[in-house]
Amino acid sequence: MSVLKSRPVLRWLVPVTAVATVIGGGAALGTFAAQAEPSLPPRTAAQLLVDLQTSQLEGLSGTVVQRADLGLPPLAGLVGGGGLTGLLTGTHTLRVWHSGPDRQRVALVDTLGEHDIVRNGRDVWAWNSRSNTATHRTLPEGTAGAPTPELPVTPGEAADRALAAIGPSTEVSVGRSATVAGRDAYELVLAPRDAASLVHQVRIAIDARQHVPLRFEVFADGSDKPAFEMAFTQVSYARPDADQFTFNPPPGVKVTEETTGRRPADAPGKRRADGERPDVRTVGESWATVVVARLDGAGAPADRPTAPGRAGNGPAGDPAALLGALPKVSGDWGSGRLLTGKLFSVLLTDDGRLIAGAVTPERLYEVAKG
Repeated sequence: MSVLKSRPVLRWLVPVTAVATVIGGGAALGTFAAQAEPSLPPRTAAQLLVDLQTSQLEGLSGTVVQRADLGLPPLAGLVGGGGLTGLLTGTHTLRVWHSGPDRQRVALVDTLGEHDIVRNGRDVWAWNSRSNTATHRTLPEGTAGAPTPELPVTPGEAADRALAAIGPSTEVSVGRSATVAGRDAYELVLAPRDAASLVHQVRIAIDARQHVPLRFEVFADGSDKPAFEMAFTQVSYARPDADQFTFNPPPGVKVTEETTGRRPADAPGKRRADGERPDVRTVGESWATVVVARLDGAGAPADRPTAPGRAGNGPAGDPAALLGALPKVSGDWGSGRLLTGKLFSVLLTDDGRLIAGAVTPERLYEVAKG
Protein backbone atom coordinates (compact mmCIF):
# COMPACT_ATOMS: atom_id res chain seq x y z
CA MET A 1 0.00 0.00 0.00
CA SER A 2 3.04 2.28 -0.16
CA VAL A 3 1.84 3.63 -3.53
CA LEU A 4 -0.43 6.02 -1.69
CA LYS A 5 0.93 9.42 -0.80
CA SER A 6 -0.88 12.23 0.99
CA ARG A 7 -2.69 14.46 -1.54
CA PRO A 8 -3.39 18.16 -0.90
CA VAL A 9 -7.18 17.79 -1.07
CA LEU A 10 -9.07 20.82 0.22
CA ARG A 11 -6.52 21.95 2.82
CA TRP A 12 -7.97 24.87 4.72
CA LEU A 13 -6.49 27.33 7.15
CA VAL A 14 -9.10 26.88 9.91
CA PRO A 15 -8.23 27.87 13.49
CA VAL A 16 -9.37 25.48 16.21
CA THR A 17 -11.43 28.19 17.87
CA ALA A 18 -13.24 28.97 14.62
CA VAL A 19 -14.37 25.40 14.05
CA ALA A 20 -15.34 24.98 17.69
CA THR A 21 -17.88 27.80 17.53
CA VAL A 22 -20.04 26.02 14.94
CA ILE A 23 -22.33 23.87 17.08
CA GLY A 24 -25.84 22.84 16.23
CA GLY A 25 -27.69 23.29 12.95
CA GLY A 26 -27.32 20.55 10.36
CA ALA A 27 -28.75 17.25 9.27
CA ALA A 28 -28.48 14.18 11.45
CA LEU A 29 -25.61 12.14 10.09
CA GLY A 30 -27.42 8.92 10.83
CA THR A 31 -29.55 9.56 7.74
CA PHE A 32 -26.54 9.30 5.40
CA ALA A 33 -26.48 5.50 5.43
CA ALA A 34 -30.24 5.00 5.27
CA GLN A 35 -30.39 4.74 1.46
CA ALA A 36 -30.27 1.47 -0.45
CA GLU A 37 -26.85 0.21 -1.48
CA PRO A 38 -26.12 0.95 -5.15
CA SER A 39 -24.96 -1.80 -7.48
CA LEU A 40 -21.38 -1.02 -8.51
CA PRO A 41 -18.74 -2.98 -10.43
CA PRO A 42 -16.41 -4.74 -7.97
CA ARG A 43 -13.13 -3.01 -7.12
CA THR A 44 -10.32 -4.14 -4.85
CA ALA A 45 -8.87 -2.12 -2.00
CA ALA A 46 -5.68 -1.60 -4.01
CA GLN A 47 -7.70 -0.22 -6.94
CA LEU A 48 -9.53 2.21 -4.65
CA LEU A 49 -6.24 3.43 -3.21
CA VAL A 50 -4.94 4.08 -6.72
CA ASP A 51 -8.19 5.88 -7.55
CA LEU A 52 -7.62 8.23 -4.62
CA GLN A 53 -4.01 8.84 -5.58
CA THR A 54 -4.68 9.60 -9.24
CA SER A 55 -7.92 11.59 -8.99
CA GLN A 56 -7.85 15.13 -10.36
CA LEU A 57 -9.98 17.62 -8.48
CA GLU A 58 -10.31 20.85 -10.45
CA GLY A 59 -13.39 22.27 -8.77
CA LEU A 60 -15.81 21.45 -5.99
CA SER A 61 -18.47 23.06 -3.83
CA GLY A 62 -20.88 21.62 -1.32
CA THR A 63 -22.17 21.31 2.22
CA VAL A 64 -20.37 19.22 4.83
CA VAL A 65 -21.90 18.09 8.13
CA GLN A 66 -19.61 16.93 10.91
CA ARG A 67 -20.59 15.15 14.12
CA ALA A 68 -18.44 14.09 17.07
CA ASP A 69 -19.40 11.96 20.06
CA LEU A 70 -16.10 11.14 21.75
CA GLY A 71 -17.51 10.28 25.15
CA LEU A 72 -15.94 13.18 27.04
CA PRO A 73 -16.64 13.28 30.77
CA PRO A 74 -18.76 16.11 32.24
CA LEU A 75 -15.66 18.06 33.26
CA ALA A 76 -15.17 19.02 29.60
CA GLY A 77 -17.82 21.69 30.19
CA LEU A 78 -15.38 23.57 32.40
CA VAL A 79 -13.61 24.99 29.40
CA GLY A 80 -16.76 26.01 27.57
CA GLY A 81 -17.97 25.55 24.00
CA GLY A 82 -15.58 28.12 22.54
CA GLY A 83 -12.47 26.05 23.19
CA LEU A 84 -11.19 22.78 21.80
CA THR A 85 -13.78 20.66 23.58
CA GLY A 86 -16.50 22.55 21.72
CA LEU A 87 -15.39 20.65 18.63
CA LEU A 88 -15.40 17.31 20.39
CA THR A 89 -19.17 17.09 20.70
CA GLY A 90 -22.23 18.17 18.75
CA THR A 91 -22.93 18.86 15.09
CA HIS A 92 -21.19 21.33 12.78
CA THR A 93 -22.27 22.55 9.33
CA LEU A 94 -19.87 23.98 6.74
CA ARG A 95 -20.04 25.24 3.18
CA VAL A 96 -16.89 24.62 1.14
CA TRP A 97 -15.58 25.77 -2.24
CA HIS A 98 -12.42 24.60 -4.04
CA SER A 99 -10.92 25.86 -7.29
CA GLY A 100 -7.42 24.62 -7.87
CA PRO A 101 -4.52 24.60 -5.40
CA ASP A 102 -4.63 28.31 -4.45
CA ARG A 103 -8.34 29.13 -4.23
CA GLN A 104 -10.38 27.74 -1.36
CA ARG A 105 -13.16 28.97 0.88
CA VAL A 106 -14.91 27.48 3.90
CA ALA A 107 -17.85 29.02 5.74
CA LEU A 108 -18.77 27.76 9.19
CA VAL A 109 -22.39 28.61 9.87
CA ASP A 110 -24.32 28.63 13.12
CA THR A 111 -27.41 30.36 14.45
CA LEU A 112 -25.40 33.34 15.72
CA GLY A 113 -23.38 34.13 12.63
CA GLU A 114 -20.78 32.99 10.14
CA HIS A 115 -17.03 32.53 10.13
CA ASP A 116 -15.35 32.45 6.71
CA ILE A 117 -11.83 31.46 5.70
CA VAL A 118 -10.97 32.55 2.16
CA ARG A 119 -7.80 31.95 0.19
CA ASN A 120 -7.29 33.66 -3.16
CA GLY A 121 -3.75 33.22 -4.42
CA ARG A 122 -1.41 34.58 -1.74
CA ASP A 123 -4.18 36.36 0.18
CA VAL A 124 -5.83 34.60 3.12
CA TRP A 125 -8.78 36.21 4.93
CA ALA A 126 -10.59 35.13 8.09
CA TRP A 127 -13.89 36.88 8.87
CA ASN A 128 -16.18 36.58 11.88
CA SER A 129 -19.62 38.08 11.27
CA ARG A 130 -20.58 38.01 14.94
CA SER A 131 -17.68 40.19 16.08
CA ASN A 132 -17.43 41.97 12.69
CA THR A 133 -13.68 41.40 12.64
CA ALA A 134 -11.34 40.12 9.95
CA THR A 135 -7.70 39.15 9.70
CA HIS A 136 -5.61 39.24 6.54
CA ARG A 137 -2.28 37.63 5.80
CA THR A 138 -0.17 37.47 2.64
CA LEU A 139 1.54 34.15 1.99
CA PRO A 140 5.15 34.08 0.80
CA GLU A 141 5.81 34.01 -2.93
CA GLY A 142 6.06 30.53 -4.41
CA THR A 143 3.71 29.02 -1.83
CA ALA A 144 2.34 25.84 -3.39
CA GLY A 145 -1.06 24.48 -2.40
CA ALA A 146 -3.36 25.70 0.32
CA PRO A 147 -2.18 26.43 3.86
CA THR A 148 -1.74 23.48 6.21
CA PRO A 149 -4.94 23.20 8.29
CA GLU A 150 -5.22 23.05 12.04
CA LEU A 151 -8.11 20.60 11.72
CA PRO A 152 -9.70 18.55 8.92
CA VAL A 153 -12.98 20.09 7.77
CA THR A 154 -13.86 17.87 4.80
CA PRO A 155 -13.96 14.10 4.27
CA GLY A 156 -11.04 14.47 1.85
CA GLU A 157 -8.87 16.23 4.41
CA ALA A 158 -9.65 13.64 7.07
CA ALA A 159 -9.08 10.78 4.62
CA ASP A 160 -5.64 12.12 3.69
CA ARG A 161 -4.53 11.94 7.30
CA ALA A 162 -5.92 8.46 7.88
CA LEU A 163 -4.50 7.07 4.65
CA ALA A 164 -1.05 8.32 5.63
CA ALA A 165 -1.15 5.69 8.38
CA ILE A 166 -1.51 2.78 5.96
CA GLY A 167 1.27 0.24 6.39
CA PRO A 168 1.92 -3.17 7.91
CA SER A 169 -0.09 -2.13 10.98
CA THR A 170 -3.27 -1.59 8.92
CA GLU A 171 -5.69 -4.08 7.44
CA VAL A 172 -7.29 -2.61 4.31
CA SER A 173 -10.50 -3.97 2.80
CA VAL A 174 -13.57 -2.97 0.81
CA GLY A 175 -16.85 -2.38 2.61
CA ARG A 176 -20.39 -1.94 1.35
CA SER A 177 -21.28 0.43 -1.46
CA ALA A 178 -23.24 3.51 -0.42
CA THR A 179 -25.05 6.59 -1.67
CA VAL A 180 -23.71 9.85 -0.23
CA ALA A 181 -25.02 13.28 -1.26
CA GLY A 182 -26.81 11.58 -4.16
CA ARG A 183 -23.58 10.03 -5.46
CA ASP A 184 -22.78 6.31 -5.71
CA ALA A 185 -19.72 5.47 -3.64
CA TYR A 186 -17.38 2.62 -2.75
CA GLU A 187 -16.32 2.17 0.85
CA LEU A 188 -12.69 1.66 1.86
CA VAL A 189 -12.20 0.20 5.35
CA LEU A 190 -9.02 0.67 7.41
CA ALA A 191 -8.60 -1.42 10.58
CA PRO A 192 -5.59 -1.09 12.92
CA ARG A 193 -3.87 -4.37 13.79
CA ASP A 194 -2.33 -2.97 16.99
CA ALA A 195 -4.48 -3.97 19.97
CA ALA A 196 -3.43 -0.82 21.82
CA SER A 197 -5.30 1.39 19.33
CA LEU A 198 -8.72 2.64 20.42
CA VAL A 199 -9.79 2.87 16.77
CA HIS A 200 -11.78 -0.13 15.57
CA GLN A 201 -12.26 0.97 11.96
CA VAL A 202 -12.05 3.98 9.66
CA ARG A 203 -14.51 3.91 6.78
CA ILE A 204 -14.10 6.20 3.77
CA ALA A 205 -16.87 6.49 1.16
CA ILE A 206 -15.29 7.32 -2.23
CA ASP A 207 -17.23 8.79 -5.17
CA ALA A 208 -17.44 5.98 -7.75
CA ARG A 209 -16.87 8.39 -10.67
CA GLN A 210 -14.82 11.29 -9.34
CA HIS A 211 -12.80 9.25 -6.77
CA VAL A 212 -13.22 11.98 -4.14
CA PRO A 213 -13.90 11.09 -0.48
CA LEU A 214 -17.51 11.95 0.33
CA ARG A 215 -17.83 10.53 3.83
CA PHE A 216 -15.35 9.76 6.62
CA GLU A 217 -16.26 7.74 9.73
CA VAL A 218 -14.23 6.60 12.73
CA PHE A 219 -15.54 3.76 14.92
CA ALA A 220 -14.22 3.14 18.41
CA ASP A 221 -13.67 -0.33 19.82
CA GLY A 222 -16.91 -1.91 21.01
CA SER A 223 -19.23 0.54 19.23
CA ASP A 224 -21.38 0.12 16.11
CA LYS A 225 -21.95 3.88 15.77
CA PRO A 226 -19.31 6.35 14.58
CA ALA A 227 -17.57 8.34 17.30
CA PHE A 228 -16.58 10.86 14.65
CA GLU A 229 -18.01 11.38 11.16
CA MET A 230 -18.17 13.99 8.44
CA ALA A 231 -19.95 13.78 5.11
CA PHE A 232 -21.12 15.84 2.20
CA THR A 233 -24.89 16.33 2.15
CA GLN A 234 -24.66 18.17 -1.17
CA VAL A 235 -21.75 18.31 -3.63
CA SER A 236 -21.01 19.73 -7.09
CA TYR A 237 -17.83 19.25 -9.12
CA ALA A 238 -18.28 22.38 -11.22
CA ARG A 239 -15.50 24.94 -10.75
CA PRO A 240 -16.86 27.78 -8.59
CA ASP A 241 -16.93 31.33 -9.96
CA ALA A 242 -13.83 33.41 -9.25
CA ASP A 243 -16.00 35.92 -7.37
CA GLN A 244 -16.53 33.30 -4.68
CA PHE A 245 -12.91 33.79 -3.57
CA THR A 246 -12.91 37.58 -3.53
CA PHE A 247 -13.34 38.94 -0.03
CA ASN A 248 -14.44 42.53 0.46
CA PRO A 249 -14.53 43.52 4.15
CA PRO A 250 -18.04 44.61 5.16
CA PRO A 251 -18.59 48.23 6.30
CA GLY A 252 -17.28 48.85 9.81
CA VAL A 253 -15.27 45.63 10.02
CA LYS A 254 -12.06 45.82 12.05
CA VAL A 255 -9.23 44.40 9.92
CA THR A 256 -6.00 43.07 11.47
CA GLU A 257 -2.94 42.46 9.30
CA GLU A 258 -0.91 39.40 10.27
CA THR A 259 2.60 38.37 9.30
CA THR A 260 3.42 34.95 7.87
CA GLY A 261 6.23 34.28 10.36
CA ARG A 262 5.95 32.38 13.62
CA ARG A 263 2.38 31.69 14.72
CA PRO A 264 1.29 33.45 17.92
CA ALA A 265 0.87 30.09 19.66
CA ASP A 266 4.55 29.29 19.20
CA ALA A 267 6.49 30.29 22.28
CA PRO A 268 9.83 32.01 21.57
CA GLY A 269 12.75 29.64 21.70
CA LYS A 270 10.61 26.51 21.54
CA ARG A 271 11.24 25.74 17.85
CA ARG A 272 14.52 25.07 16.15
CA ALA A 273 15.34 26.44 12.71
CA ASP A 274 14.11 23.19 11.14
CA GLY A 275 10.66 23.64 12.70
CA GLU A 276 11.07 20.83 15.23
CA ARG A 277 10.22 21.38 18.89
CA PRO A 278 12.70 19.79 21.30
CA ASP A 279 10.05 19.73 24.05
CA VAL A 280 7.67 17.57 21.95
CA ARG A 281 8.42 14.06 20.68
CA THR A 282 6.53 11.02 19.41
CA VAL A 283 6.80 7.39 20.48
CA GLY A 284 5.61 4.50 18.30
CA GLU A 285 4.16 4.78 14.83
CA SER A 286 1.00 4.64 12.77
CA TRP A 287 -2.20 4.10 14.80
CA ALA A 288 -0.32 3.63 18.07
CA THR A 289 1.65 6.88 17.88
CA VAL A 290 1.90 8.63 21.25
CA VAL A 291 2.84 12.31 21.63
CA VAL A 292 4.92 13.34 24.64
CA ALA A 293 5.20 17.02 25.54
CA ARG A 294 6.97 18.75 28.39
CA LEU A 295 4.69 21.29 30.08
CA ASP A 296 6.34 23.59 32.59
CA GLY A 297 4.46 23.34 35.87
CA ALA A 298 1.71 21.25 34.26
CA GLY A 299 1.20 18.94 37.16
CA ALA A 300 1.11 21.53 39.91
CA PRO A 301 -2.43 22.95 39.48
CA ALA A 302 -4.09 19.56 39.96
CA ASP A 303 -3.50 19.58 43.70
CA ARG A 304 -4.13 23.25 44.39
CA PRO A 305 -7.51 24.23 45.92
CA THR A 306 -10.16 25.43 43.51
CA ALA A 307 -11.31 29.02 43.77
CA PRO A 308 -14.97 29.12 44.92
CA GLY A 309 -17.57 29.65 42.24
CA ARG A 310 -15.19 29.48 39.29
CA ALA A 311 -15.59 25.91 38.07
CA GLY A 312 -18.47 26.65 35.71
CA ASN A 313 -17.27 29.87 34.14
CA GLY A 314 -16.37 28.40 30.75
CA PRO A 315 -13.11 29.65 29.25
CA ALA A 316 -12.50 31.76 32.37
CA GLY A 317 -12.81 28.70 34.62
CA ASP A 318 -9.95 27.78 36.92
CA PRO A 319 -7.49 25.34 35.28
CA ALA A 320 -7.02 23.82 38.72
CA ALA A 321 -10.67 22.81 38.73
CA LEU A 322 -10.30 21.11 35.34
CA LEU A 323 -7.21 19.17 36.35
CA GLY A 324 -8.52 18.39 39.81
CA ALA A 325 -11.66 16.81 38.36
CA LEU A 326 -9.61 14.22 36.45
CA PRO A 327 -9.15 10.85 38.18
CA LYS A 328 -5.80 10.23 39.83
CA VAL A 329 -3.70 7.34 38.53
CA SER A 330 -0.34 5.92 39.58
CA GLY A 331 2.02 3.04 38.92
CA ASP A 332 5.65 2.14 38.53
CA TRP A 333 5.87 4.97 35.99
CA GLY A 334 4.88 7.63 38.57
CA SER A 335 1.56 9.41 39.18
CA GLY A 336 -0.71 11.90 37.51
CA ARG A 337 -4.19 12.53 36.10
CA LEU A 338 -5.98 10.70 33.26
CA LEU A 339 -8.50 11.94 30.68
CA THR A 340 -10.13 9.31 28.45
CA GLY A 341 -12.63 9.31 25.62
CA LYS A 342 -13.84 6.83 23.04
CA LEU A 343 -10.93 7.50 20.70
CA PHE A 344 -8.16 8.97 22.84
CA SER A 345 -6.36 8.92 26.18
CA VAL A 346 -4.41 11.77 27.76
CA LEU A 347 -2.07 11.37 30.73
CA LEU A 348 -0.85 14.44 32.62
CA THR A 349 1.96 13.34 34.92
CA ASP A 350 2.83 15.06 38.16
CA ASP A 351 6.36 15.68 36.86
CA GLY A 352 4.99 17.89 34.07
CA ARG A 353 4.60 15.63 31.03
CA LEU A 354 1.53 15.44 28.79
CA ILE A 355 1.29 12.04 27.06
CA ALA A 356 -1.54 11.50 24.56
CA GLY A 357 -2.66 9.22 21.77
CA ALA A 358 -5.53 7.25 20.24
CA VAL A 359 -4.45 4.35 22.44
CA THR A 360 -5.37 2.64 25.69
CA PRO A 361 -4.22 4.15 29.00
CA GLU A 362 -1.97 1.10 29.46
CA ARG A 363 0.06 2.15 26.41
CA LEU A 364 0.44 5.64 27.87
CA TYR A 365 1.71 4.14 31.13
CA GLU A 366 4.31 2.15 29.16
CA VAL A 367 5.50 5.33 27.47
CA ALA A 368 5.56 7.22 30.77
CA LYS A 369 7.72 4.53 32.31
CA GLY A 370 10.08 4.42 29.35
